Amino acid sequence: FTVYGLLCASIKDSQHGKWTISDSEDEDNIIPPTPQKDSNKPSIKPDLERKPDTVTTFFKQERKLSPKRNEDTHSVKEPSAPSMGSEARKAAHVNQTLPVKYESHPSPSVKRKRETEEAGWNLSSSDDETPPPAPKKEPKKSDVSPKKKKTEDKRPPSPHGTSYYKEEPADFFETNLLSMNDMYRFYLNKVTGIPKKFNTGALHIKDILSPMFGTLKESVQFNYCFDIPWMVEQYPPEFRDKPVILVHGEKRESKARLIEQAKPYPHIRFCQAKLDIAFGTHHTKMMLLWYEEGFRVIILTSNLIRADWYQKTQGMWMSPLYPRLPEGSPGTAGESPTNFKSDLLEYLEAYRAPELAEWIDRIKQHDLSETRVYLIGSTPGRYQGPAMEKWGHLRLRKLLSEHTKPVLNEERWHVLGQFSSIGSMGLDKTKWLAAEFQRTLTTLGKVRLKEGRRCAHVYPSVENVRTSLEGYPAGGSLPYSIQTAQKQLWLHSYFHGWHADVTGRSNAMPHIKTYMRVSPDYTQLAWFLVTSANLSKAAWGALEKNNTQIMVRSYELGVLYLPSAFNMSTFPVEKNVFPASSSSKGFPVPFDLPPQHYSSKDQPWIWNIPYTQAPDTHGNIWVPS
Repeated sequence: FTVYGLLCASIKDSQHGKWTISDSEDEDNIIPPTPQKDSNKPSIKPDLERKPDTVTTFFKQERKLSPKRNEDTHSVKEPSAPSMGSEARKAAHVNQTLPVKYESHPSPSVKRKRETEEAGWNLSSSDDETPPPAPKKEPKKSDVSPKKKKTEDKRPPSPHGTSYYKEEPADFFETNLLSMNDMYRFYLNKVTGIPKKFNTGALHIKDILSPMFGTLKESVQFNYCFDIPWMVEQYPPEFRDKPVILVHGEKRESKARLIEQAKPYPHIRFCQAKLDIAFGTHHTKMMLLWYEEGFRVIILTSNLIRADWYQKTQGMWMSPLYPRLPEGSPGTAGESPTNFKSDLLEYLEAYRAPELAEWIDRIKQHDLSETRVYLIGSTPGRYQGPAMEKWGHLRLRKLLSEHTKPVLNEERWHVLGQFSSIGSMGLDKTKWLAAEFQRTLTTLGKVRLKEGRRCAHVYPSVENVRTSLEGYPAGGSLPYSIQTAQKQLWLHSYFHGWHADVTGRSNAMPHIKTYMRVSPDYTQLAWFLVTSANLSKAAWGALEKNNTQIMVRSYELGVLYLPSAFNMSTFPVEKNVFPASSSSKGFPVPFDLPPQHYSSKDQPWIWNIPYTQAPDTHGNIWVPS
């Protein structure tokens, strides 16, 4: 990959990721720090995009506390959160309680907690390719009380307290279609707390589901995390009782909670995605919307929970409105030059779900010929022969090989990856990142060029998170663990911070995932991808059996923009993303180019180690266990 001029020559010479938590030679026994027990500290479990080890975040309270306070008398009641995504994500919302302030530094001790998968804190991971040792079962906790069910339909509390979520002004949800760029159909989400101009042309979920885009009849929501009461409220009143199918990957108790939460909503049905390979997740985020006027697809990066639509940076592709084909049209009718229709149908068929059969037939009856993006999906399985190129990074490689051409001075073009979670890459870069994945990301046309290039990764630093709109709790959605990070210190010299002044989102931490190839002067793109896939083998797939087989663990989905589909040689990078303009020809890259490499003092955000040296924007500290 292209080398940035000032990349660190050695991890030893920088402070990136120097942790002295454990010197254990057993990689599975790396122990995160935990604070000493303090009955006066309420716990907060951060939002996750995976099922990690037990993590409880303690905040030191500002007020003086009596050393002999009764824990039961002064405990904070934990409202029950909706069932959504992984057990870890659910537990994050269950335990986000009253805000607490920076006062002093807790003294961490070292210990390890593991609970059963039923309790929701098994180290699973969409991002770790090696299953950890099976945890020992523990007795069921007594804190799961019937009282929690009574509050199950309430909004999950914010880590900053129940008053943190502010009601947006009425004009927040007023979207002007004339200000939207319908050339690329790539949009960011609206962010609360930034200047209004940076939301002009952005979309909130209420905008997406509004009558402005069609008269809704039915919908399907594919996602990882769900807050069902909140989701239902995002539909306008006139569409709120229209049939909805939720496609999820929940099992056992978390599935039961999800179903329980939908009981007040008889219009909601479920489709459980098959996860036949251990530690895979249903990470795809997509909406299928059927209107009286036609059909639409939204492929996005946001979970169906309020926090993901509040002060985080998210992205989406919104399809055109697809009209219905004339009766009697052949099965091949309505295909786009990018083969989007057949690829979408193949992706849906991979679920092998009777609940989706009607939707597959419905899509066949619509004209998707105006689509100008390519679909990049991942579905769990082991694939050989021609099927190897259907999913994951080999699918991306195939499209880049067939539909792009080499560019002048290609060896100087940068490959940028930007994501919100990182899986295990192996003990050195040659295990996967700089081998098969690098080969994919550096493909342009069919000519194989020399190796040895490097990429830059955009991933928030600790300081990015600390000074964000949400403060430290934003890091709960950036689940790069100490266990993984300690095994791949070599990776951290690739890291660049999150800076997004161009979109007004420097302080809105990214949950969006993007990959691109950009010119040496950062003014042109050879391609651009927005996807649910983080930097992990589970998401992208890993070659096996001497490269004759690829194994994919998770469901993922994204769209690839190639200049050839727009009758262009490259995409110009838009310099003025907001306020958006329908006449703009530049591509709206969501963060600043060129990216800024970590300074010697920066370190990547690790969500399960403490940060107590400085308070965040809300006066809190972060001490997980």
